[in-house]
Amino acid sequence: MLESILEAFFQVFQFKLLALITVGTLAGIVAGAIPGFTITMAIVLTLPFTFGMSPVEGLSTMLGVFVGGFSGGLISGTLLGIPGTPSSVATTFDGFPLARRGHPGLALGVGVWSSFFGGLIGAMLLMSFAPPLALIGLWFGPWEYFALIVFALTIIASLSGESLLKGGIAGVLGLLLAMVGEDAITATSRFSFGIDDLNQGFSILPVLIGLFAFSQLLSDVERKEAAQSALIQAEAETIKIEHWKAIRTIFRQPLNLIRSSLIGVFIGALPAAGGTISNVLSYDQSKKASKHPEKYGTGIPDGVIASEAANNGTAGGALITMMALGIPGDIVTAIMLGALLIHNVVPGPTFITEEPLLAYGIFMAFFVAHFVMIALQAVGLRVFLKITKIPKYVLASTILFFCAIGVFALNNIVFDIWVLFGFGLLGYVMKKFGFPLAPMIIGVVLGTIAELNLNRAYMSDPDPWVFFTRPISLFFLILAAISLVFPFSQRHRAAPWVRFFLPVSLVAVSAPFWITLGWPMAGGAVFVAAGLFVFWRRLRAEGAGLGEVTRTMIGNGE
Repeated sequence: MLESILEAFFQVFQFKLLALITVGTLAGIVAGAIPGFTITMAIVLTLPFTFGMSPVEGLSTMLGVFVGGFSGGLISGTLLGIPGTPSSVATTFDGFPLARRGHPGLALGVGVWSSFFGGLIGAMLLMSFAPPLALIGLWFGPWEYFALIVFALTIIASLSGESLLKGGIAGVLGLLLAMVGEDAITATSRFSFGIDDLNQGFSILPVLIGLFAFSQLLSDVERKEAAQSALIQAEAETIKIEHWKAIRTIFRQPLNLIRSSLIGVFIGALPAAGGTISNVLSYDQSKKASKHPEKYGTGIPDGVIASEAANNGTAGGALITMMALGIPGDIVTAIMLGALLIHNVVPGPTFITEEPLLAYGIFMAFFVAHFVMIALQAVGLRVFLKITKIPKYVLASTILFFCAIGVFALNNIVFDIWVLFGFGLLGYVMKKFGFPLAPMIIGVVLGTIAELNLNRAYMSDPDPWVFFTRPISLFFLILAAISLVFPFSQRHRAAPWVRFFLPVSLVAVSAPFWITLGWPMAGGAVFVAAGLFVFWRRLRAEGAGLGEVTRTMIGNGE
């Protein structure tokens, strides 16, 4: 193994290969930063250029695009409030407010360095645990995927802001809109009202760009004075990338960084899951674990760290599944798998042992691509920051023009442009009436995946109890229930039932372990013991507090 790693190291650290990785990474950053021009489109355009290359050269180039695209999406999301890619949706929740508050340099710095560290963690796991981690993906059927999506959908409660009712309405509306068009399995038309264009449903990117971009642009130029001002006031901060401050901010939150990266790797290793799910799920878990969850959505670096670390961690997880099992983790790795097959290289369980030089060459190229990405971003972000000095009315018209082109180029359908404008107006009206847009976005993005896996589950077995008899599915459903109750426990800390929430949750999580025979039952015992211990500690703390109050009252003669 060590010999293969050394050979791969010398293979990758050649001028030609480093140049290909650099060009690919730069192309990925630019593609990710352009709203509507997805990483997938960039990879597809790159594929024909790799036919004349060796397998390691072709994959290294595409890996550069992959890594660069994940980090490029944060640029437009942070500076303009427009997610460059669907996997950078959650980055806009805090990145854009932080930039608008006068700290675009810090917002971009935190995002880029979080992507870098998250990617390195994913790369290390990729090199160390590819085969065993990939086996996790084989345990997931449609029941587990649906339960996972239900768990991810609980972020709607966390993103609802002050009004849980309005957030819930926005989330349900998003789920409803995800059902428009033909059913993916039965091809049955729903909610099309006889309009042929609606049979295709609403593409995610036009909806994302419309809700985030067009609605924000309308808000920016609705008043003459605001339209003529710059995006960021120059006096608010000397416009520069604050690299050292960003690194210090990230290192002050090691648990947030590691947890988010691991979530990204785990979700990436699940076939067909991808960065969109890991992005929002990581953000949600970061908010739930935070000591100040109420600050999320107002421009806090914690949310940017969670989102971007999970992003690039997902890339490593997706490669784990592709390399060790020959199963693409997402569309991008499916294209990479096709590129390997063109070169008569077939990934699978024996790939690493049969082709060690190629396998570790790909691992090494993925690792190197992150260092190239951070170097390119360090230079390129200074150029992107110039955008903040342009008057808003100039930006609005230019951005809208390129968004329309990008949306049309996605499927070559004019209807998608009307979807962009329609959802932009809807988002603008919703913001005026105090409805949060984030829950609606989550509903639209995850609704399609949830419906697809629910259909697959019922076609395999119509018995609904299967969701509760499969351990992993039950595990995620229990987590979803806990996640739904959690925001209420945060808002009503003084309520008597809150002291039972954590111990009851720990005991509930043990249930899936008990229905799994063998050694996993020990995990159930650990969770039960932890729940009882927490309950005993809280009763003891309350008893001590009550005794102190009693002694104080006696001392005062009461």
